[in-house]
Amino acid sequence: MKIAQVTPLYEAVPPKLYGGTERVVAHLTDALVDLGYDVTLFASADAQTKARLAPVRDQAIRLDPAPLKSDLAAHLTMLGEVLDRADEFDVIHFHTDMIHFPMFRRWADKTITTLHGRLDMKDLPQVYAHWTEFGLVSISDDQRTPLPFANWKATVHHGMPGDQYVFSPKSQGYLAFLGRISPEKRPDRAIEIATKLGKPLKIAAKVDAADKIYWEETIRPMIEGNPLIEFIGEIGDHQKSAFLGGAEALLFPIDWPEPFGLVMIEAMACGTPVVAFRCGSTPEVIEDGATGFLVDTLEQAVAAAGRAGLLDRSVIRDRFELRFSATAMARGYLDVYGDLLVRRPFAESPLPDRVTPLRPLDEARSFALGA
Repeated sequence: MKIAQVTPLYEAVPPKLYGGTERVVAHLTDALVDLGYDVTLFASADAQTKARLAPVRDQAIRLDPAPLKSDLAAHLTMLGEVLDRADEFDVIHFHTDMIHFPMFRRWADKTITTLHGRLDMKDLPQVYAHWTEFGLVSISDDQRTPLPFANWKATVHHGMPGDQYVFSPKSQGYLAFLGRISPEKRPDRAIEIATKLGKPLKIAAKVDAADKIYWEETIRPMIEGNPLIEFIGEIGDHQKSAFLGGAEALLFPIDWPEPFGLVMIEAMACGTPVVAFRCGSTPEVIEDGATGFLVDTLEQAVAAAGRAGLLDRSVIRDRFELRFSATAMARGYLDVYGDLLVRRPFAESPLPDRVTPLRPLDEARSFALGA
């Protein structure tokens, strides 16, 4: 089976710092290669992959210092290259939302599209109602809620390579927040939880341009002058094991329908329990009382964070290996690919249920001569 993986170009594969979709594509691609499959990755030239790389841009968009860039042009160029090579592949796996739909209608039967983002937005229903021939994969069952009518083929939860994260049997006693400073991620809740408990909180997060006002007006004042809070900033993969492994618990106090939440399984890989608000995908990822706690209120979150140290960190790591390894994710997608190949129409028509017997040779010759 020859498989093409088509990733967004905003971050490197895997990302050098923050980034979710491209990180998942990196792990999926490498896991498929490890399982013996022929994989081509369409990505920026700074990708690190075990697959055959088809570079379509000199570097990922976000960290490109060029002052003027066109995201749309970069992605159209990539899709043009994939289109030119479409006949080379048995499966073309897109991670680019819906942008490829108009270009690939002819090849829709050999494509699968994983949707990585939130789907409760205006205009999306029209798109998925119009291009129904494209099979879709959700990253959680909850993600499907706004578009129940879409052409869903499967849900495949994200996975990560276990050897990338070091298991930490003991914490260093602080709480952790890892991700992005934004209203929907609710770092303000994390600060409140830690402050009420009197426990140190380390925040490793990036601040996007769109969230600078929220950072300056809401979060920064909560951090400054609070001796319990340490703001580290954005970190890369090589720093995550130490950061997450040293935490007594990861706080995941979201206030939006999170489609998955990769940081939850990153923490689990280190043996660190997760205290998550019951929202979006969190009930599908966290096993309440085993790998963390699901909460509905700030008071419940404070209580849960206070007893997170009672959970068995080795059990948490074991559950990660069973449910969220990169190999588990790859095998989930192989089931999707296999179903796609089985359902694809072929040029030859199937044999009819009833076959007319051949005439004896002499009878057939007489029939042909009009006798």
